[in-house]
Amino acid sequence: MAINIGIDLGTTNSCISYLDGKDMMVVPNPEGSRVIPSIIALDKTNKRIFGNIAKRQFVTNNENTIWGIKRLMGCKFGSNEANKMSQRVTYKIVKSENNDAYVMFGDKACSPQEISGMFVAYLKSIAEDYLGTEIGNAVITVPAFFNDSQRQATKVAGELAGLNVARIINEPTAALIAYGDKIKKDGYYAVYDLGGGTFDVSIVEVIGDIYKVVSTFGDTFLGGSDFDVKVIEWIINEIENDISTDISSDKNALQRILQAAEKAKIELSFNSETTISIPYLYHSEQNENYHFQKKLTRTQLEIDTMPLIDRSIKLVKHSLKEVQLTPDDIEGVLLVGGQSRMPLIIEKIKELFKKEPLIDLNPEEVVAQGAALQAMIMDGKMKDLLLLDVTPLSIGLETKDNTYTKLIDKNSTIPIKKSMIFTTIADNQLTVKIHVLQGERLLASENRSLGHFNLVGIPMAPKGIPQIEVTFEIDANGIVKVSAIDKKTYLSQSMEIQPSSGLSLEEIERIMRESDEYLEEDKKKAKLIKTASKLKEEIESIKYFLQQHHGKLDVKAQEDIKKLISKSEKALSEKNDIDILLTLFNRAETYRLKINQLLISEFETN
Repeated sequence: MAINIGIDLGTTNSCISYLDGKDMMVVPNPEGSRVIPSIIALDKTNKRIFGNIAKRQFVTNNENTIWGIKRLMGCKFGSNEANKMSQRVTYKIVKSENNDAYVMFGDKACSPQEISGMFVAYLKSIAEDYLGTEIGNAVITVPAFFNDSQRQATKVAGELAGLNVARIINEPTAALIAYGDKIKKDGYYAVYDLGGGTFDVSIVEVIGDIYKVVSTFGDTFLGGSDFDVKVIEWIINEIENDISTDISSDKNALQRILQAAEKAKIELSFNSETTISIPYLYHSEQNENYHFQKKLTRTQLEIDTMPLIDRSIKLVKHSLKEVQLTPDDIEGVLLVGGQSRMPLIIEKIKELFKKEPLIDLNPEEVVAQGAALQAMIMDGKMKDLLLLDVTPLSIGLETKDNTYTKLIDKNSTIPIKKSMIFTTIADNQLTVKIHVLQGERLLASENRSLGHFNLVGIPMAPKGIPQIEVTFEIDANGIVKVSAIDKKTYLSQSMEIQPSSGLSLEEIERIMRESDEYLEEDKKKAKLIKTASKLKEEIESIKYFLQQHHGKLDVKAQEDIKKLISKSEKALSEKNDIDILLTLFNRAETYRLKINQLLISEFETN
């Protein structure tokens, strides 16, 4: 029987969840990690590797290791977002034929949707192997402030992976769903979601089983990785003070610094200081090696990152102001996202709302858990709740003189449908071009273009006479559909917005064909990792017994076990033959069971 899942497809880390009865469970990867790094790489043999394995080889293979791809979703080449990313990453960001920001993956230029699709396929294979069954529906989460292009790109990524994407929901909303049973009182709740790459705040009104999002605001370039940058800048400054050399242009050194910075930042959430050690970081022209080793204090980190925290608090205040609420009106505050664990952030939230934030659930898992609950609710297998989300940005179209005419205002509850009558601006105009935009600026040219279509065949008439009804519809996924009809002839044209930053149907079909080619390979790789992990556990158990109780075994049994341990360790170091690993695992399991029985018998005798 197929199982529904929820996926938090994060900028830096991802998480998969499902329901076992009423319990929200998390799917670990083959190595046992519940939170999976959102990283994909090509190894030396041109094979795709993912997650923790891809992260471990990051330093030595940084040009072929893709991370943070979510920040390029729906972006144009040369945009502020793409330029910011190009300064941080070591892989190449290139221009596609339609001016989208693509990345080089090996010798091929891939769209962010395609890269994300590969990674989601990996998550899907992990879930299928762990659950031992096919995946039914999937609910995937996105930052609340994602625009239509980014939502479309996320949905496409899921479909490229072979998932039936039943719904796209906002991350803060998913978190609130996960907290459902813990919310005992009606009222307004704030969800502060600071993840690896994005920040969102949503204000949600809870009335019984009705969750109505009344305001959402955010910044798709404010997240944990920006906090990492502050630590990186501190390290680079310390290096320059030590050896009077700026190594910020050395991308290999920069990647090692980035990894050390992320580790130090996490440690400072639990300790008042940490030592950052990076041996052999720089080799000078004088043939001398420089080893970096310094102590970083939590106080220093807080000083350096205070502007980022203040940015997030400013957005929280803005979101409250939009719906004429004050911090005193908020019944509870939920903290979501790994970066929200930072002690100073918790203090700032307490200072603003005058109450302890809710941190009952793991902030790195709660979004996926809420998505899994939503998947089951949609399937009719859980108690229903009415989820009323909002559109984060206004939707409209370009009219005369570069004017932006809004049809649907930001923070409108979705799904929603609105219509407006327009007319022609020239005599005998036969065609009306519908240019769909998203944003808040007054001029059409200053807003994001979502797409175009033409209403052709309008009867000749003086300007201002034809009546053209344009209807905008936003579905529960936040995806836009537009239609136009000539009220006299009933000639109509409609379309689901294909974003100007997006993939054509032909490109999607090509990518899906290619993803099928890697499906079996990815499944084999996941099985190999899982079997190696299980064999390692068995061997560790047997080694411990041999060290502690070798006198309980005869000489032949001891020799057989030593040979098994030797063969297993050799196979684990090579880790390239699933059949050998399975054979060794079965033998190791048999020995371990015999040993357990021996110990039990001895215990019962005594």
